[in-house]
Amino acid sequence: MKPSKLKKGDMVGVIAPASPPKMEPLQKAIRFLEELGLQVRLGKSVHEKYGYLAGEDQVRLEDIHEMFEDREVKAIFCACGGFGTGRIASRLDYELIRRNPKIFWGYSDITFLHTSIHQQTGLVTFHGPMLSSDIGLDDVHEASKESFQQLFQAGPVDYSYDKTKLETVVEGKASGSVIGGNLTLLVSTLGTPFEVDTKGKILFIEDIDEEPYKVDRMVNQLKMADKFKDAAGIIIGDFKNCIPKKRESSLTLDEVLTEHVSSAGKPVMKGFNIGHSSPNIAIPIGSVGTMNTFDHTLKIESGIREDEAE
Repeated sequence: MKPSKLKKGDMVGVIAPASPPKMEPLQKAIRFLEELGLQVRLGKSVHEKYGYLAGEDQVRLEDIHEMFEDREVKAIFCACGGFGTGRIASRLDYELIRRNPKIFWGYSDITFLHTSIHQQTGLVTFHGPMLSSDIGLDDVHEASKESFQQLFQAGPVDYSYDKTKLETVVEGKASGSVIGGNLTLLVSTLGTPFEVDTKGKILFIEDIDEEPYKVDRMVNQLKMADKFKDAAGIIIGDFKNCIPKKRESSLTLDEVLTEHVSSAGKPVMKGFNIGHSSPNIAIPIGSVGTMNTFDHTLKIESGIREDEAE
């Protein structure tokens, strides 16, 4: 199930389903959305703070429900990530979301919601740069901003940014729905009703600020849960600042990832600017993708549909 495309004049919602955003970069990002010809409606959570959360669970939950239910709102953008989306996943009204399919955009901690929403409703969502933590920064990369264009025109998402950095870990070709996101959040779904399903799919992973021994622990858990074995192929995104800290001896990130991820023998490529990177290239979650390690290509079907009237 794909949401309708955006057009100039559309109303979009901005919410904070995880941690509170920084307001100055958020305001700058809102101006970016307005420059795209969009009107912006802010959710209550954007202005709330409850410890490390953007308001209590009920506030953040109601924001999501209200934005999906509001017929005027055509897309929902997450202001930032942080912590806490897993706390509200079991209380989401997935039938409400299924009845009101629309663009849902974010990454990092939002991974839990991407996984639960797509698996419970079939809705294609978008793993892409967020407003206050990416688009509102002074040094935001132009390619990150260009990623939003895929919401205005249906067409395949063909990963082309600096393909020279892409490397083959295990050779092969694979096709399947593209799913995944932040490694820490994917692991946190295991054993829950929202456990990530990788069967026959292309799984992508990324993370930030996790030392190799922590990455080791998490990818090993995914491996033991057969998530790599079940997958059709694996994409390794950006693992920003995932380096040893104050340790005399450590495996490297590449050693950890290569050993665990390649063990299933499925096609694997790494080096994608997807995740906590600059640029942060957006991709649709749930759309069918095709990867080919021999020519270093990743092409994904459009995450939006043309309106029926068109």
